[in-house]
Amino acid sequence: MMNRHVEIHFLGASGTVTGSKYLLKFSDNNILIDCGLFQGIKKLRELNWQQLPVDVSDIDLVLLTHGHLDHTGFLPRLVNMGYTGEIWGTAPTLDIAEIILRDSAKIQEEDAERANKDGFTKHSPAKPLYNLLDAEKTIQNFSSKKHGEWIQIADSIKVRFRYAGHILGATFIELDAHGKRFVFSGDVGRKGDLLLRDPEKPDRADILFLESTYGDRLHPKEDMMDKLESVIHQTLEKYGTLIIPSFAVERAQLLMYMIWQLTEQNRIPKSLPVILDSPMGTDALAVFRKHHDWHTLSDDDTIRMSERFHIVQSFKETWEIIDNPSPKIVVAGSGMVTGGRVLTYLQKYLSKENTTVLLAGFQAEGTRGRQLLDGADEIKFYGKYIPVKARIDILDGLSAHADRDELIEWLSEIEQKPESFFLVHGEPQALDTLRVKINDVLGWKAEIPDLYDIRDV
Repeated sequence: MMNRHVEIHFLGASGTVTGSKYLLKFSDNNILIDCGLFQGIKKLRELNWQQLPVDVSDIDLVLLTHGHLDHTGFLPRLVNMGYTGEIWGTAPTLDIAEIILRDSAKIQEEDAERANKDGFTKHSPAKPLYNLLDAEKTIQNFSSKKHGEWIQIADSIKVRFRYAGHILGATFIELDAHGKRFVFSGDVGRKGDLLLRDPEKPDRADILFLESTYGDRLHPKEDMMDKLESVIHQTLEKYGTLIIPSFAVERAQLLMYMIWQLTEQNRIPKSLPVILDSPMGTDALAVFRKHHDWHTLSDDDTIRMSERFHIVQSFKETWEIIDNPSPKIVVAGSGMVTGGRVLTYLQKYLSKENTTVLLAGFQAEGTRGRQLLDGADEIKFYGKYIPVKARIDILDGLSAHADRDELIEWLSEIEQKPESFFLVHGEPQALDTLRVKINDVLGWKAEIPDLYDIRDV
């Protein structure tokens, strides 16, 4: 009789909100769910340089819930460590992962080059975690799969990708293996999203892995269009610049849609320059136009929305915009101010009192975005400290993550209590708050695994 013992290795997003990686070791197959990069505080980022505490060459398959860096950004490292198998995800997930991995590799290379040039490195020389060639080698292993259909992996194992909202192509994963259903939530989206359909829900989960990013809070009920309009007008009154650090995938497109709608409704001036300075965000816009069945915008909407923006084509153009003191809105990567073009703008504008920096989503511990949100009076990047004189605000309700009550509601169609239930992908307070609430509401007891824990189920 086949051994049905399953060993779960928590290789990331366990006790923390970043670096998602969960390895399932079955008797006949080893499957890795997600392969994310650690972001945030230095202690976490340094984990990216370590060898994984498993034999990577034994992994048979990688399944991706969605394309974000904290779910895909470690893939080139995994390939460099000896992984040779396929990487499965939905078509838009893999299109987005291509964009993100190339961008991540480019940033790694540029950061190492800058550190060596300017001398702010303890390593001689500083090296990138991986380079563009590593990313291209990884992308060759991508294999796109339809969502909503069961796909056979082995005699006793099949998988299904189901619509999760959150970002374009995002899914939760149902894995049926040896009579048990493993459900990995990935990142759960929200009802009523302006661009995406409502998330589907699981109806069965014997072994459940649930994200907890917003497990300790509820999203504000204020109208985000009203809030954005107000922030724009307050900045214009000071003849200032509004800088919106943005995640390139989904968030940038959502902000574009909102600003276009405010213009169409004559709530902000048509003459106000609005700039998208995110090469990755521009590429993600093309993915939106390619995959109509994954979102709610028509192609005509996408074109008209894009026409409202000046889309930056070169770094030279970035500096021309920075040197122009006129009022403007700039949407630039990255969303948690960890890198990208937004740092170039903040170098010049963060110390100006008539600047507004509008954060537009979750800010992980240790990121510059979290420092700004927490009221830091100076921020360090490129080896220098920049004083914070700008007004800092947040569009908190714009999050693409379900909040505490929305996560519990997402579980509402699961008919039987899971045999094993793990809360992952959250900071400690969010994890524990959600654990208590789920126990009170549903009577389910959840475990909160630590990084590198191993569980038998």
